[in-house]
Amino acid sequence: MKTATAETLLLGPGPCNISESVREALSRPLLGHLDPGFLEIMESTKAQLRQVFKTENTVTFPISATGSAGMEFLLVNFLEAGDKIVVGVNGVFGGRVAALSEKLGAELIRVEQEWGRAVDTEAFCEVVKRESPKIAALVNGETSTGVCQPMEGVGDACREAGSLLFMDCVTSLAGMPVSVDDWGVDIAFSGTQKCIGVPPGLAPVTVSERALEVYRNRSRPTPSFYFDLDAILAYIDGEGGRSYHHTAPISMVFALDAGLKEILAEGLEARWARHARAADYLRSEMAAFGFSPVVPEGERLNPLTTLYLPEGFDEAAVRSALLRDHGIEVGAGLGPLAGKIWRIGLMAGNAREESVDRLVEALKRELS
Repeated sequence: MKTATAETLLLGPGPCNISESVREALSRPLLGHLDPGFLEIMESTKAQLRQVFKTENTVTFPISATGSAGMEFLLVNFLEAGDKIVVGVNGVFGGRVAALSEKLGAELIRVEQEWGRAVDTEAFCEVVKRESPKIAALVNGETSTGVCQPMEGVGDACREAGSLLFMDCVTSLAGMPVSVDDWGVDIAFSGTQKCIGVPPGLAPVTVSERALEVYRNRSRPTPSFYFDLDAILAYIDGEGGRSYHHTAPISMVFALDAGLKEILAEGLEARWARHARAADYLRSEMAAFGFSPVVPEGERLNPLTTLYLPEGFDEAAVRSALLRDHGIEVGAGLGPLAGKIWRIGLMAGNAREESVDRLVEALKRELS
């Protein structure tokens, strides 16, 4: 039975559990958002984000809001009414990019794929070359389905078409290979609460020089105060003094700096490999209960595994019992996969065999 003070093992689609160093960072005394000591930590955070994104982009920093705000920040700054955007839609989060694009008045072209499969990159690139949109958007880590979207070659097609490549890597960053510059990605966003191993509250973004040139040629100002790129950069990258825009979430930046230090100390390749080992172990252990993978091999996210439920399995009752009696959270399916799958996250410090063992033992007790 879970006790009132026990920490829940968060094996859902995010957030995940945090480390002691991140917890300590959150408890540090506050500084002012223009204090030189805080600005030094912000610069450290930006430099480390460049390493994790694998980019040289100067404009790389955390938006002061959760991951979905990273999506909105990029679209509201780089997409104008009447612009054309091609969006790969194979789950909830591709659908969100499409929906917001329409709200902003863009001409939307959807490249649809069944849930549980990656968007066909050849078909996507053909549409991009034919339509020459301002933005071509793909979700690298589709959290609703556990699909990892291949990105190789898409950047070349976007450059040939004169398009910016937009990428959602919320669930993949720091848990799977992500290489912004090598893939030719122009604008990308992530979130802190998954493989970065920090509480929700910040959305790391990165913007290429090519994208900045497009931004500077907007026909009208960005229709947002909070997400206005120029106003934010006057604070984030201000030279010779920084202009006040908003009060940054000081403690969250402390935590992100600590989380990034852990990632780089472990090494990106080692961290990717650890997430892969944990995911493989999870799939093998859950097979004994009759769970089977939703996503075919080669298209799977390691930080988030989706599994079809065994026949006759009361998923809601068992999932509730795991949380109530064993202190373990797993995620339910969304959209057309609701009631058919579980989404099990092994992210950051939770991406270990011990996490899987604890889940398996709890399941054995519930199903015995």
